[in-house]
Amino acid sequence: MKTKLLVLFFFLLQITISSQNLSGRFSSSVYSFERYDNNITISTDTTTAPPSTNSYNYLRTFQTLQLNAKYGKFAIKTRLNYERDIAKEMLYDPRLRIYNLYFEGRNLFNNLLTFKLGRISLFNNVSSGTYDGGNIKLKYAGYKLDLFYGANVPAYQKFEITDDWANNYVFSGRLDITALKNHRIGISYIDKNYSLSSYKTIRLDENLNPIDYLIENNSNQFKYVSADVSYRSKKSFNIYTRYDYDLNFNTTSRIELTGRYEEIENWGFSLYYNYRAPQIRYNSIFAVFDYGNTHEVEAGADYKINTDYTVTGKFANVTYKDDNSQRATIGLNTKFGSVSYRKTFGYAGELDALSIYTARTFLDGFVTPSVGLGYTSYKLSANAETNNIVSLLAGVNVRPYNVLSFDLQAQYFNNKIYRNDFRILFKLNYWFNVNL
Repeated sequence: MKTKLLVLFFFLLQITISSQNLSGRFSSSVYSFERYDNNITISTDTTTAPPSTNSYNYLRTFQTLQLNAKYGKFAIKTRLNYERDIAKEMLYDPRLRIYNLYFEGRNLFNNLLTFKLGRISLFNNVSSGTYDGGNIKLKYAGYKLDLFYGANVPAYQKFEITDDWANNYVFSGRLDITALKNHRIGISYIDKNYSLSSYKTIRLDENLNPIDYLIENNSNQFKYVSADVSYRSKKSFNIYTRYDYDLNFNTTSRIELTGRYEEIENWGFSLYYNYRAPQIRYNSIFAVFDYGNTHEVEAGADYKINTDYTVTGKFANVTYKDDNSQRATIGLNTKFGSVSYRKTFGYAGELDALSIYTARTFLDGFVTPSVGLGYTSYKLSANAETNNIVSLLAGVNVRPYNVLSFDLQAQYFNNKIYRNDFRILFKLNYWFNVNL
């Protein structure tokens, strides 16, 4: 870990010295919480001994750096996080996570070409995430081609590249067409392969003796082709459609339709439809199960009372293989905050959820207090046990300068599993933008 930190330090120092502009954000956080570990005491009598509980107080620290070093049309960008616990030593502390670290050339050759090379965030209809590889974007007269090839990032965003690239890769391509007025048409393809780690477990031999057994899995794969079309008129009407096809199983994976209509004064109407089949990896054991697809339809409306208050409402029906479920949501959005109530019933269980949140800025943005309250009551069926969840957060943001802010937040959670769970978060943010 020390070697990796030293290499990273000299790398960041070098890009700082050679850049024309340096911008980004540094955040430092402290997160305090208590955890109970249950140790079952085995007794020789016929009664079950109660569990003995030990509690531990944790004090996790997080240092996050987002850094952009630019030189003309070229830049090196990174976002990393360093974390450890200063109250209780943990097995994997300290841990360095590299979320992004790449070299970029933007709008080269008269805005025709943009490229990235390194650890990159990829946004795709089917499989978004962070990968190590290269990305090329070509734009010309209403057409954009986006190509990516790389490998899955190691667990915990480690500062290393996978050693099994051939079985742990991702290839993605997308063509966007905006040449047609008020329309956007997209066609995309993704091939993503997972290399699963082997592991040892205990099995019984022919004499029923326990032996160590090595479990080795084949690589699993996602392979999809997708298309989406959107239309937006100047009179507050827009619609979006999407279609995903699973090339491994030769079946439709997803159909989505979203529309919104706002041509009636102060009113807005929305419609949503979704057909979804479970995403099953090729070669996965889950492919042999008899699973069902879902159809979801949701209609909603909102009314703007004035510039400060808007009432919203939605109702949805979800159809499963052998049953269905419904949900209803009503809410009020104001300049002071929001209130919403949600009711779910049917095959998905019965749920009542109330959420209240408010935040208000004072003294020209110097201080912003916020309070949130949530109460949920749910059960899996009409005759099942009812469970209640209470969550509460209260915090304040203080910004003495445009480039500096402090956050303090208290969090409380209570249900039958996490009883009286109380946590505290403190965070410092510093923004910088320097021409060198």
